[in-house]
Amino acid sequence: MSYEKMVGEELNYEPCQYGESRLTFRGPQKSLEAPYIAFLGGTETYGKFVPQPFVEILDEAMEQTCVNLGYLNAGIDAFLSEPAILEIAQQAEVTVVQIMGAQNMSNRYYKVHPRRNDRFIGASNMMQMVFNEVDFSEFHFTRHMLGTLCARTPDRYAMVRDELRMAWSARMKLLLNTIGGKIVLLWVADHAPDTALGTSGLGPDPLFVDRLMIEELRPLVADVVEVVASQTALSQGVEGMQFTDLERVAAQRMLGVQAHVEAAQALSKSLEAVVSGA
Repeated sequence: MSYEKMVGEELNYEPCQYGESRLTFRGPQKSLEAPYIAFLGGTETYGKFVPQPFVEILDEAMEQTCVNLGYLNAGIDAFLSEPAILEIAQQAEVTVVQIMGAQNMSNRYYKVHPRRNDRFIGASNMMQMVFNEVDFSEFHFTRHMLGTLCARTPDRYAMVRDELRMAWSARMKLLLNTIGGKIVLLWVADHAPDTALGTSGLGPDPLFVDRLMIEELRPLVADVVEVVASQTALSQGVEGMQFTDLERVAAQRMLGVQAHVEAAQALSKSLEAVVSGA
């Protein structure tokens, strides 16, 4: 199907659920008979607007079934609150965990929706005291709220950012220890983790996560795979992606088709080594 034909057509994600989980994942639904590889992550793992995300590419290339447990805008909390999904990950031959941003999880300053982690539920008493001039009732999403704090009160905003970074590290260790077994940690973005904090504003996704934070997790995993989309991939923009006219702006912010191919290639080498025990 050509790019021109794809634009304007909504992609069929074949939504499905596993076990008693309340989360809806991208299909087609896969068998959970061993051996399989589980992929936990956010929008990139889900493959928003991409006809064949990296999980599906790997499913065709590997002997093991690849189960896509990517969830749109997910933070760590989305998986920690779902025992059924944790059990699937625990029983997998290998679990790939995408590095997700630190903004979409509950912490001492604010609370997010337990499943739709990008939804801002409310500020804690401590946050209302620190930012007493801010009306938090006007916010519905974490990024909007944090962006406003960053612009209005950058010095106090840094306190929230640091809290999120510490909470992310603790929550990731909890997730990895809960899953156990062989785990591959995946960084997939348009930049290396060294520059994750950015020089101004909130910074790029995954928000607030840098290399030091990732290295602290290395003892808990079998491998860390770092995928930085090539200039070739980035230059292709939305070519090959499938979205409606109203979704074009959102699609332009996503990693494209070639980036998913590159992620699959990098993960394939790692997974083969981890499965074989090399």
